[in-house]
Amino acid sequence: MSTTTGGTAADGGVNGAGDGTVNGAADRAGSGAAAWPATGVWELDPRHTSVQFTVQHLVVARVRGRFDQVTGRFEVAEPAERSRLSVTVEAAGVSSGVARRDDHLRSPDFLHVEEFPTITYTSEAVRLGRDGAFTIEGELTVRGITRPVELEARYLGTHSDGGVSLLAFSATGSVNREDFGVTFNRALEAGGLAIGGQIDIEVLVEALPEGTARHVL
Repeated sequence: MSTTTGGTAADGGVNGAGDGTVNGAADRAGSGAAAWPATGVWELDPRHTSVQFTVQHLVVARVRGRFDQVTGRFEVAEPAERSRLSVTVEAAGVSSGVARRDDHLRSPDFLHVEEFPTITYTSEAVRLGRDGAFTIEGELTVRGITRPVELEARYLGTHSDGGVSLLAFSATGSVNREDFGVTFNRALEAGGLAIGGQIDIEVLVEALPEGTARHVL
């Protein structure tokens, strides 16, 4: 994806704002930094946004899963450090590729989706880095328990498809599931536990200007 170079909605600006940067935010991030998106509100595109996770399994292996039902908004502010991200994940949408395991993940042993149907993340602050990197300071709520979680993110740029602007960024982080009351495990005969405590998270986002309909798959 290319970064924004013009000021219309079609070429990446939100509401036709400026040159696609937040009034010099890229300069404050350091020379060579990727352009920052224009001020405005971007809605996460649920068809092109996912939250993926990886956890240790049987001591030496790794298992990957994902949440596909994700909504939210990214409010780009001036100064850029006041930008805010809010994300809501439908917990029942968890998928690891194995139906029986997914049913277990939805149960009270793990996500307990009947009592806690959503997982939320709300940012408190954004710290700009270099070359499009930024850190999101926020709070993650799982099973009704809220903990501070930082995400290391990278702005990938803005582009246009069929006259519709889109913005992309990625983010990674990690949490300890036991901090959120997810303590289920099983001891192995050969030693160790069946499931690791650390959950590694990867978020892939495509977002559209608020109120914009997108007509592509």
